[in-house]
Amino acid sequence: MERGGWTRRGRSAPEGVVRVHKPDRLILVMTFVLMLVGLLVIYAIGPQRANLMNSLGYDYSDQYFFVKQAVSFALALIAFFAAYKIPHSFILKHGSKVLWAGFIACIGLAIAAKVGIVEETLGAARWISLGPLGSIQPSEILKFGLLTYLAVFLGVRMKEGAINDLHKTLIPIAVIVGLALFMIVVVQRDLGTGISLTAIAASMLFVGGLDKKYLAILGVTMLVLGLILIFTSPHRVERVMTFLQGDNTSVSDADSYHIEHAKIAIGSGGIFGVGIGDSVQASGYLPEAINDSIFAIIGETFGFVGTMALIALFVTLLMRLLQTMDHLLDPKLRLLVAGVFGWMAAHVILNIAAMIGIFPLTGITLPLLSYGGTSMIFITAALGLAYQLSRYTVHTSQVKEATGNEDSRSRRGVGRTRHASRRGA
Repeated sequence: MERGGWTRRGRSAPEGVVRVHKPDRLILVMTFVLMLVGLLVIYAIGPQRANLMNSLGYDYSDQYFFVKQAVSFALALIAFFAAYKIPHSFILKHGSKVLWAGFIACIGLAIAAKVGIVEETLGAARWISLGPLGSIQPSEILKFGLLTYLAVFLGVRMKEGAINDLHKTLIPIAVIVGLALFMIVVVQRDLGTGISLTAIAASMLFVGGLDKKYLAILGVTMLVLGLILIFTSPHRVERVMTFLQGDNTSVSDADSYHIEHAKIAIGSGGIFGVGIGDSVQASGYLPEAINDSIFAIIGETFGFVGTMALIALFVTLLMRLLQTMDHLLDPKLRLLVAGVFGWMAAHVILNIAAMIGIFPLTGITLPLLSYGGTSMIFITAALGLAYQLSRYTVHTSQVKEATGNEDSRSRRGVGRTRHASRRGA
């Protein structure tokens, strides 16, 4: 039988066992290449960042930010391969514990900020300092925990045919996701991470087969809550108003400074860019050059060709995740990959859209490239898990047979999946 097929007593059947095969190497390659690009950019603009910070009273060496990112790079690779090697059944079994750990860490951080143990930035605390080891962002733990918990919870509800049950499924999901959003968006004032949490849950519910009526209610609810969160926060109102002004903004307007310099960086890159180490905007003109604004720096450094190549890398990675999801039999595994896709897609789309001025700034990072350790470690762990699951894919015809969805009208056909692989469970 062909590799990736499944058999039971020598013949195909919906109750068959998935034959483990080689993983989708493109997931690994795209992840590694994107991380390398990010490391290269940090190496190029790290000295400029160090000079800027030193002018504010710090004492950083020229290679400080590159070394820190190199350490994060190594830890992220370890996280990727650990998630690949550790059986997914073990990870999913303990998903609820990771979720609770995330909640506890976020609550502990909030308490520590109130009593003055942790320093607040812009009225909120988002990191727990680990001394010489750096810092950790509890919201990333919560994000990974929500991903693994929802995969199991919704997978069970799908098998029971209760994905649209208000009391068994929708209310518990609303409570869990609502609490997570409260901790992140309200307490930590991190709307960007809140959007990615919503994207994880929404993509899993969509793929799980949530009724269109509930999807519409979910969409309206998110829109209303988003507007409330925006108009109750002055700095978010400023960002939205700046976005709505469009081309009427100017670099002399303090509110539009960030986006205008992002556009200048991308525009000045031209077709092939100014070259590595020759960025002007990274010298202090463009805010968050090594974090949220790294796409603009890439546009300045490598030009239109470089940004298109970068987008192609992200699209390839996202498409491989979709392909993996489409060819998994076990509902909870499909949901897990759907959540990883939503996580990645939300960050990529919103970050790039903000940098080119077609979406308001949200403070969301560009995954695998932006400076920082915690976010890179957890997103690579999620991708490593998806890489592991790509070993359990089967052919499209077998997915159709198992799901009873012969016309394969949409990915939401997984909502009718009745049979899961036994080895992949």
